[in-house]
Amino acid sequence: MKEVEGKDYILIPERDLGVHEECGIIGIYSPEKKPLAREIYFGLFALQHRGQESAGIACSYNANKIAYYKNMGLVSEVFHDEEIALLPETKTAIGHVRYAAGGTSNVINAQPVVFFGRYGR
Repeated sequence: MKEVEGKDYILIPERDLGVHEECGIIGIYSPEKKPLAREIYFGLFALQHRGQESAGIACSYNANKIAYYKNMGLVSEVFHDEEIALLPETKTAIGHVRYAAGGTSNVINAQPVVFFGRYGR
């Protein structure tokens, strides 16, 4: 901690002040069921600069179920009308583009990550 003109501040090393890129995430909530996967797709397309390794969309349905699609590549390579049409109408959906900062480059590390549990996905 270093004091300057009577105020305390934390001195951050210069190497940490640069611009950093991280993954891109978007989420949408709607009070009514809608085909949100298409809207998430366009959001991910706008966030493509945040990650070019993989892309994925997950939509919740029937209270405790999640339908998702993810794959390696750019948003425009991963999603086509066929994949988007397979995702159900929903009130909530999320999307993710991955900027690989760790882990291997494969579809297992693509997100959203979906876990299977006692109460569903």
